[in-house]
Amino acid sequence: MRKTPDLSTRQLRAFLALAEHRSFTRAAQASHLSQPAFSALIRTLEDAIGTRLFDRDTRSVQLTPEGRLFESSARRLLDDMGSAMGDLADHVERRKGRVRIAALPSLAAGWLPAVFAEFMQTWPGIRIDLDDALSDACVALVRSGQADFALAASGAAADSDLRARKLCTDRFHLVCRADHPLAHEARLTVKKIAPYPFIQMARNSSVRQALDAALHPLRLNAVFEVEHLATVMGLVEAGLGISVVPALTLFHFRRETLVTRPLPLPALTRTLYLVQRREGSLSVAAQTLHDLVVARLGSLRLD
Repeated sequence: MRKTPDLSTRQLRAFLALAEHRSFTRAAQASHLSQPAFSALIRTLEDAIGTRLFDRDTRSVQLTPEGRLFESSARRLLDDMGSAMGDLADHVERRKGRVRIAALPSLAAGWLPAVFAEFMQTWPGIRIDLDDALSDACVALVRSGQADFALAASGAAADSDLRARKLCTDRFHLVCRADHPLAHEARLTVKKIAPYPFIQMARNSSVRQALDAALHPLRLNAVFEVEHLATVMGLVEAGLGISVVPALTLFHFRRETLVTRPLPLPALTRTLYLVQRREGSLSVAAQTLHDLVVARLGSLRLD
């Protein structure tokens, strides 16, 4: 089997210039080359292909049958190369691209939208795909290559194939109705919270995992266990219980009927990580969003 020749774009452009001008002198001038250098390009092209592409005599230059056959292919090759290089340049210059990010629902709903808006105002051609999921699912999306990076909580940190960068520590707050006794309690403690009906998050949520780890072996008076913070808000607002949630989720509870108060419990925190694969680099678009997320989340005050 004959080996496919390695052809350069300079050779292809020289071939098309000669096919158009039918003169070595004019084609060399159009290509901004000396005639000897131009002739050498045509000669090496024919040598690489293994056949003559032009018939030459003292009066004219004409395409051979093989040259006419090759002409359309040469144009297509140059067009494809131009399209490929243009597409690559668009991605490098961030005129287009795609970023896939996975994030905890509390971040995806409350804090990330403003970051996305800032990013897309600067880079409107870049598409962002968002998966809002719990920590384990976020990490799994990164591990499988379905997400470029993830914002996940403690407990889903680095593994052998992943790298986790600590971004911030999220502190917890009590949420209750404005008319609840704890709304005006001078000093909040776990013992004062424990007797009241409590709205728990699901066991696989980072909020619940942080709460269980900090309060063990204390058991709260749980009356509901739910999946979503919006549900927690509705149950608390209805007077069915109190809850404890991280600072980054407090946007759910900004209502006149509710009170949020920081809990002075140093052990009760939720650490947030940026998780990505150890091997391989991010695309230019993904790295740009990655850096913006790090800068914005790292500057948050979560007291």
